[in-house]
Amino acid sequence: MSLALFDLSGKRALITGSSQGIGFALARGMAQAGAEIVLNGRDSAKLATAADTLKSEGFKVTDLAFDVTDHDAARKAVDDFEAGTGAIDILVNNAGMQHRTPLEDFPADAFERLLQTNIASVFNVGQAAARHMIKRGRGKIVNICSVQTALARPGIAPYTMTKGAVANLTKGMATDWAKYGLQCNGLAPGYFDTPLNAALVNDPEFSAWLEKRTPAGRWGKVEELVGTCIFLSSDASSFVNGTTVFVDGGISVSL
Repeated sequence: MSLALFDLSGKRALITGSSQGIGFALARGMAQAGAEIVLNGRDSAKLATAADTLKSEGFKVTDLAFDVTDHDAARKAVDDFEAGTGAIDILVNNAGMQHRTPLEDFPADAFERLLQTNIASVFNVGQAAARHMIKRGRGKIVNICSVQTALARPGIAPYTMTKGAVANLTKGMATDWAKYGLQCNGLAPGYFDTPLNAALVNDPEFSAWLEKRTPAGRWGKVEELVGTCIFLSSDASSFVNGTTVFVDGGISVSL
């Protein structure tokens, strides 16, 4: 009975930014837990390749290409999918980007791209999906935050700002939508070996620092995010709302 709480069979999950990295790992893990997967990205060819990979593993997968930073496009894509295919029971807002430059030199256009990709996308797709979830009286939204939701490092101040905003938007979602039966929570990865972190992974000095700084003594593996995402997407978290769970090897709780 207890394991049934984590079963995602019969559920459909939309994961934004899921053609690679954390998003793809979460999609595969949720598929293994029984969910039907809807992959999202802007690059249709890359998205189709990711979908074919999961289909070859025996999973039910659809690819839905749209720009999460475009409010109207996001709403139309979600509305059309709901009308033509069926309910989106779970939304994982994973799309994001990074830009590393000292704050005093940070380009205004890069700042704007971070705002749109990391914050506006969560609002755009979250609102579009929630409107349907509210009508059904149930739904799960998992917003991917970051260890930078709680901590800062040199050169990424605007990114840190955006991830703090995502955690607070998550609180707002829960406050507004819990009464309709939705659970909205955040998942905050620490330092994981992903394409977004390739420059850091390939920097021996940074990796040595990170391993010493992190109580677990290593980089995270993307598969280690799956269990928390399944928990937040399943009946097991039916009374968990507005919180952000850190999966970071202990880095955010230690000096």
